[in-house]
Amino acid sequence: MLYALFQYFADSDFPGHHLMDYISFRSGISLAIAMVCALFFGQTIIHRLQKRQIGETVRNLGLEGQMKKTGTPTMGGIIIILSILVPCLLVGNLSNVYMILMLVSTVWMGCIGFLDDYRKLKYHNKEGLKGKYKITGQVGLGLIVGLTMWLSPSVVMRENAEVVNERSNEIEVVHHAQPEKSPQTTIPFVKNHNFNYEWLTGWINDKEAARTLGWIVFVFVVIFVVTAVSNGANLTDGLDGLCAGTSAIIGVALAIMAYLGGNVIYSGYLNIMYIPGSEELVVFAGAFIGALVGFLWYNAFPAQVFMGDTGSLTIGGILAVFAILIRKELLIPLLCLIFFIEDLSVMTQVAYFKYTKARTGNGKRVFKMTPIHHHFQKPAEGSDCLVKFPHNPIPESKIVTRFWIVGILLAALTFVTLKIR
Repeated sequence: MLYALFQYFADSDFPGHHLMDYISFRSGISLAIAMVCALFFGQTIIHRLQKRQIGETVRNLGLEGQMKKTGTPTMGGIIIILSILVPCLLVGNLSNVYMILMLVSTVWMGCIGFLDDYRKLKYHNKEGLKGKYKITGQVGLGLIVGLTMWLSPSVVMRENAEVVNERSNEIEVVHHAQPEKSPQTTIPFVKNHNFNYEWLTGWINDKEAARTLGWIVFVFVVIFVVTAVSNGANLTDGLDGLCAGTSAIIGVALAIMAYLGGNVIYSGYLNIMYIPGSEELVVFAGAFIGALVGFLWYNAFPAQVFMGDTGSLTIGGILAVFAILIRKELLIPLLCLIFFIEDLSVMTQVAYFKYTKARTGNGKRVFKMTPIHHHFQKPAEGSDCLVKFPHNPIPESKIVTRFWIVGILLAALTFVTLKIR
């Protein structure tokens, strides 16, 4: 709204009206507003949740300090969602297709997470929304994002290429003069950073059919990424401040990538594709980071509120869609490695337990407990598992801090991949 108002005064002498033209200014304001909203709304929402007795039901799994969390208000993801939406609606360009997709993703995944938490609280169980309905919602979001990127004329890119300057005989990076519609993405550790999904269907003689199938493959990749990352964030939300802090670090990395990819000069320097209009995502990223940092005020150990699935599913969906829009989805396995390790630990534990039970009649475990962050909380003594390290339990706050440090390292390595070829 404020952005539209300032644009209305663009041709006048209204003081400061040009400030809204700068992405750096609007993203900074967005971050500040989001933090203020989280701090302001947070206490009010927590009181409302306490008044309605919307507290977490905790099972006794033998973890230190676990039962003290019983009754802590959940569904705190509402704080995050509101703190993202308010600054985006105020200073965001609501005619930008990338901003629209991010707002739709936030509300869409927020509704799925809210329904999940609501069912858990209403029926007093840990199951919540059935898995098939969650998957359906995640697939639906993937279809919306993938098809919009395929069909919208506003979602284009300008491919980068290396050329030799005839005068200086030096290699320069140039971008194609005209934007093009192409399902390309950034791929790490190779000479040419771009990977085109149409290459997977290049064996088809009909070029138009091959192009269409290339986009269809891209849509399926979008669905897979959205589902995997949102579920990974959901599993990571198990310790005070773990999911929020880790996601904020990932958000900072993605914001920098969006800024670089939306600037023709910086994208040329890094030899990555230039995506016109994607710089607006930096404004959304500012709101996202500010909301998470503000939420940590109440969610840091010992937590006054849990984000619940309302927050964790929303966060995962946001990170997945954001990475897809800036064509960096193939960097997610490294940038969001913590999420994938959480996912993998659960799948490995279940698969190994079923395998050993089928063979010996007595199921065994790989880890002391999954998701893997709980593995570090349990003592090795008395645990019948393959991985017993560490033998002594680690305090919750130390586990969270170490995961944050690993997240920072992964973000740094992700940027390194842009220059290693």
